[in-house]
Amino acid sequence: MTSFLRIIKFAFQDLGRNIGLSIMTVLILVLMLLSIDMLWGVDVLTGEAVSLVKSQVNISLHLKPDADNADVEEIKKYLNAFPEVVELDTVSREEVLKSFQEKHSMDVDVLGALEELEGNPFGATVMFKTHEPEDYGKIMAALDVPEYENLIESKSYEEHQEGIEKIQNITNRIEKVGFWLTALFAIISFLIIFNTIRVAIYTHRMEISIKRLVGASNWFIRGPYLVESFIFTIISVLITTGCIYLSLHWLDPYITIAFPSGFSLTNYYNSHILVLIGVQFLSVLALTMISSILAMRRQLKV
Repeated sequence: MTSFLRIIKFAFQDLGRNIGLSIMTVLILVLMLLSIDMLWGVDVLTGEAVSLVKSQVNISLHLKPDADNADVEEIKKYLNAFPEVVELDTVSREEVLKSFQEKHSMDVDVLGALEELEGNPFGATVMFKTHEPEDYGKIMAALDVPEYENLIESKSYEEHQEGIEKIQNITNRIEKVGFWLTALFAIISFLIIFNTIRVAIYTHRMEISIKRLVGASNWFIRGPYLVESFIFTIISVLITTGCIYLSLHWLDPYITIAFPSGFSLTNYYNSHILVLIGVQFLSVLALTMISSILAMRRQLKV
């Protein structure tokens, strides 16, 4: 216990003597963690956006006016046979006509032209949803057969497909940028910590020699620098957590407006805080410990 307390004492002494390098090390670690958290936040938001788009996408099959109820039921039965289809609904010819009239209630010319037509010019509409957007392409291809092509007048698929592909492309690009940014800060952190420990060992080389002369073990000499790594980790994680909460407090009102479902990034962070802080703490601790051990092996020639 006495040796352990002395190791902690020497660690704080080294931190005080190299306060500038210590602050720089913590700053780089914080920047690295913030880049990781930024990547995490963007990934969560884009994932939520994609899920929101997926929930709102439904493909509509607009049938021809001469398609009767038996034809509608046949198409519904055919679509229900696909396991990818999770929701299926129909709009009758009368409902389509009523919806069109309500939509153009202020357009006299359109309503006048509609009255000149004999009967209802619209056909029924069949709408369905699938588990994933890519499933729509499979079902659209399956509908391209003569018996259904003669019944279907148009399909509302291409516009949804383009929007989903754009969101997914943006997500992939952001993830790539975030990954390389995190890797860059990790390398910089490793080099700074490595050199911080080397400078500290070189500055106290006489003290290290005296410790060895009086019988100090290698682990007693290594101890203060490993404790420093632990302190760097705790301080950087705490500062990063504070910065994240301040950022989320500022961002959440805008996020709530963008997501009508009431999604809150702060609530999401709170529900995953143990995992996020745990992963960050272990990652930074491993980085600082490895860099410290490598620096000591070279300088102490163990």
